[in-house]
Amino acid sequence: MKSPWKVFLAAPLFFLLPFHTSASPAYDDQPGSRRSDGYTCVGCVLVVSVIEQLAQVHNSTVQAAMERLCSYLPDKLFLKSTCYLVVRTYGPDIIKLLSADMNADVVCHTLEFCKQDPGQPVCHLYPLPQEPWKFRLEKARQIVSKSPILKSSRSTSGICSLPFLAKICQKIKLAIENSVPFEDVDSDKHSVFPTLRGYHWRGRDCNDRDDKVYPGRRPDHWDVQQDSNCNGIWGVDPKDGIPYEKKFCEGSEPRGIILLGDSAGAHFHVPPEWITASQMSWKSFSNLPAALTDELNWPQLSGATGFLNSTGGIKENSIYLRLRKRNLCNHRDYQNLSKNGASSQNLEKFIESLSRKQLLDHPAIVIYAMIGNDVCNGKTDPVPNMTTPEQLYSKVMETLKFLNAHLPNGSHVALYGLPDGAFLWDTLHGRYHPLGQLNEDVTYEQVYSFLNCLQVSPCHGWMTSNRTLRTLTSERAEQLSNTLKKIATSKTFVNFDLFYMDFDFREITKEWQERGGQPWQLIEPVDGFHPNEVALLLLAEGFWNKVQLQWPHVLGKENPFNPQIQQLFGDQGGH
Repeated sequence: MKSPWKVFLAAPLFFLLPFHTSASPAYDDQPGSRRSDGYTCVGCVLVVSVIEQLAQVHNSTVQAAMERLCSYLPDKLFLKSTCYLVVRTYGPDIIKLLSADMNADVVCHTLEFCKQDPGQPVCHLYPLPQEPWKFRLEKARQIVSKSPILKSSRSTSGICSLPFLAKICQKIKLAIENSVPFEDVDSDKHSVFPTLRGYHWRGRDCNDRDDKVYPGRRPDHWDVQQDSNCNGIWGVDPKDGIPYEKKFCEGSEPRGIILLGDSAGAHFHVPPEWITASQMSWKSFSNLPAALTDELNWPQLSGATGFLNSTGGIKENSIYLRLRKRNLCNHRDYQNLSKNGASSQNLEKFIESLSRKQLLDHPAIVIYAMIGNDVCNGKTDPVPNMTTPEQLYSKVMETLKFLNAHLPNGSHVALYGLPDGAFLWDTLHGRYHPLGQLNEDVTYEQVYSFLNCLQVSPCHGWMTSNRTLRTLTSERAEQLSNTLKKIATSKTFVNFDLFYMDFDFREITKEWQERGGQPWQLIEPVDGFHPNEVALLLLAEGFWNKVQLQWPHVLGKENPFNPQIQQLFGDQGGH
């Protein structure tokens, strides 16, 4: 699960990198490596496959299919204009190759977006041709042998090298790396801008020019003059002169929700309509710019901190919305500090983005949910790169000491165990991937194999036909969960109590089946790995029910003044 978004970000970035630069972000920790080449290869194969299928669905030429795809893309982020530039640059060669019955694998190897390293196997999504690969590739190269693109030198600097974009790219890079808002005038770690780590990730600021005003703080002088904690409750009741914040919130035990997580907690999601030719239209890509600037995550719909109504057709809500419903004084008090590729071993790089002042702010419920990357990586042999129980113990203790030094007294910390991801292979391997549904030619087994070969799999250990490796990965996950359980039952801290909770995906799968659903419907269809929105909300329900049963004090009181708050302040300024 090391930065899984880079794999699928490669497809839209394929259009933004017309001079054959790496499609992996500038802050890839292995520039120029097989991994970064792998992202480019995946992006190319996805895009060429979609072009081929668009031509098939609309009974059009390849040229028309490429132009159709570009017409669907938004103007924002230069997506549409750059797509047309790529078509002008590579279109003639792609047309020649597809017209000669070369598939996407051959096209991308011919154009050198995919490479076969010496001594390494050919990485391919589709079945290899009947004739030997080297003959097929040589035939394709002959078709485009006179191409000026292949003869010209390739720039490796990328779009961010352009003078007018260099500074903005660097600022965006830092915002993503540090997990702090890109737009934050008063530097209080809260923003009025939705994406780029803005209020999709943490409660929206209600005064971005005053660093003493932000969600989650204790009210300043009961918010007589202004709404200092952004919960929409302020002013004085003219009938008795009592401030509304004091009247409605004092003694109600307000608290926030903070998630320390990985891509699953951030709700990594690639809409299947982005790669499904039969469903594709300009509406399909209307949310692409926002998704890209949220790192292909949708925290506003996540199980822990989501504040929007579910798009999955179920009634369950996020943990934050449940806390808010329980006590409207908790409005906007959420922080999703999840990061793609996050694990116990690198949390220290962005935990400083936590926005909680020990003496000024309300207590918080903190969920530690590093559920994958300590056992998941894309290496050919993933086992040596898995976190050991000793390494986990050391890093988690460092994290807990940090939280003890920053959380207000009366907070709570939940340690989530790791799932047994062996069900991924059992559930999906024989099913058709969205890219293969039109022609029934790409299964999840093929996708897994392709990603593993390129060493860009989110989790080679579970996304593999190797039963022994899947078992080893599950055993390590269980060892790490037991380590977290040991910490939760043996360690105490001054400013928070500590408890452990299993990440039991099989339990929610059983519940989903009892509702008439199928297990595969709980997994992200494009990446074939992450829990989808429905699964995340069912997990949130499971968390809430268990806490209510075993540790009800964690959730705080139900506020009896909620009806009055709603009557006077409506939606409290929204989210």
